[in-house]
Amino acid sequence: MLVIVIWAVAIAAALAAGLQVVSFRQASMGNQVIARLQARWCARAGVETMIAIMEYHTENPDPEDALALITELQDNSYGELETGIWDIRHTLARVEIAGPLDEHSKANINLLNQVQLMNIPDMGMDTAQAIVDWRDSNTEPGLLGAEASFYRGRGKSYGPRNKDFRSTAEIELVAGVMPESFRDEDWNLNGRLDANEDDGEFTWPNDNEDGVLDAGWSDLLTASSRTSPLALSGEPRLNLKAQETDTQVLMERVPMSEPQATALLAYARTPNARLEQLMVAPLSTLSGGQGQQGAQGAQSGTGAGRTGRSSGGASRRGGSVQQQSPNNLDPVTVGNVLNECTLEEFTQPKPGKMNINTISEEILRDVFDLNPRLASAIIQRRDAKSMGLTSLDAIMDIPGMTPEVLSPLSRVLDVQSFVFTISSKGRSLMGGAEHEMVVTVDRSTVPAQILMYREP
Repeated sequence: MLVIVIWAVAIAAALAAGLQVVSFRQASMGNQVIARLQARWCARAGVETMIAIMEYHTENPDPEDALALITELQDNSYGELETGIWDIRHTLARVEIAGPLDEHSKANINLLNQVQLMNIPDMGMDTAQAIVDWRDSNTEPGLLGAEASFYRGRGKSYGPRNKDFRSTAEIELVAGVMPESFRDEDWNLNGRLDANEDDGEFTWPNDNEDGVLDAGWSDLLTASSRTSPLALSGEPRLNLKAQETDTQVLMERVPMSEPQATALLAYARTPNARLEQLMVAPLSTLSGGQGQQGAQGAQSGTGAGRTGRSSGGASRRGGSVQQQSPNNLDPVTVGNVLNECTLEEFTQPKPGKMNINTISEEILRDVFDLNPRLASAIIQRRDAKSMGLTSLDAIMDIPGMTPEVLSPLSRVLDVQSFVFTISSKGRSLMGGAEHEMVVTVDRSTVPAQILMYREP
């Protein structure tokens, strides 16, 4: 009888131990699930915080501080909750930076010509031409390019879009673009150095284990940046070609004299007008002299100044002083015109320009083939301003800057950013579980528009 009791006790103890082990495992699995959920919602909280800040600055812009949005995003890139934290950062030009990635800090691939594409390290002429063929509207391949027949001949189920690229991932579909070249160490294209991207050959991808992210072509190129109908002031851009835009409307938006407004509208309504030309040529020349009548004596009015390009004062050329037309614009007014006006009806987003306040020196120097000293001077001028550059007129007087250099640059540079990619990593305080969200946001409307969302 005693033996039976002992066996019963032993069996009960074994059952209790087994039940305890099963319960512990289930509790542990439950804690892991909870930790993962907490990490995910921490990452989500970081994304929501960034979007809320972007929307606030869209509704409440500060025209005097070009870095107000960037600074606040950086200040809130790390946050703590009761259950965990979020951390938002990115890498640009091999430098890790707090906050979301400004897509306008890169060159939009839809705006680059073949020569500029070939300036990208390790990009051959055939690949550059294939990129151009992918986005142009015709179906005839370039000399070394690739159109639909090229892809069909290699068994591909796709061909060129013959329209602008819509995402950076689409670039890898182009003939000649290898993932190793485009991504390098940033294999998941999240713009930040992950553990598997800094461990040598231990896990894919192969990397140099130097603690710095080498992101290949993705560090220079984007397809996500967009134009916006909003001016630096936060108001819709003033269309100078629209019939309802008269001199009074223009003068209310951008302070200038009536002759200047008349001349500017006259130029804006010519077939090949480009506002960027105001940076390299006098308005009186561009407008064919219109606006000069009755302008005598207006030289001291708003918009008058001194510069060798477009001023209302005296310019020094060939050692002599010549009096320019009083309807010319000074550099500050030119900058305001570029910030507030447009010559296009905004019907749909177009490829975005680069923000001079966030662009890397490497893009100016390598992609746009700018003199290294001039590229460095532009960055130094920008970094010397605690609030950034609020208009492009700030670079017109940099030593070495010429109309030949400034004209093509002014077509691709701006002082605003509207599209950001948020790489938010959440970490739970329960067990240290991590979760990441990568979200690309266009803040030019309120509510902001989500262009891309993924959880790597």
